[in-house]
Amino acid sequence: MLDAYRDAVFGFETLPPEQQVVQMADAGKACMHELLLYMDARRTVFHLILECAEGTPYAGLIDELVSMEVTATERYCDVLRSMGKTVPGIDPRLEHMLVTGMMNAYCEIIVHDMPLSDALHYIEALGDFYTAGWLKIMGQAS
Repeated sequence: MLDAYRDAVFGFETLPPEQQVVQMADAGKACMHELLLYMDARRTVFHLILECAEGTPYAGLIDELVSMEVTATERYCDVLRSMGKTVPGIDPRLEHMLVTGMMNAYCEIIVHDMPLSDALHYIEALGDFYTAGWLKIMGQAS
């Protein structure tokens, strides 16, 4: 799962800056869709990882995803700035809270055993919600 997330982030970052701006929302949704399908195919395992992993090597899964996403977000802000866009500084504590909330929200789909048909709808809605919020915080939406 971490490899798939890492591949999605780095694949996105290889796009030219203009394409990153255009594809940011769709790339995020596509990545989370892929991860959802991966977790759904292994629901029992991910239930254990998300709810009972304390004291195991898997306990840090969400933290690892958050760390990758925070780093990717900072690099995306740098891309925007390199394009001459004004991006306000984002308080690292706020950024960490927002990303942690986002990752936990996506994982709630598995924790609460939502049917895949509902989960696919929720992934889309969560993507829209978080994209709008990030664009606002990054100064890219009014």
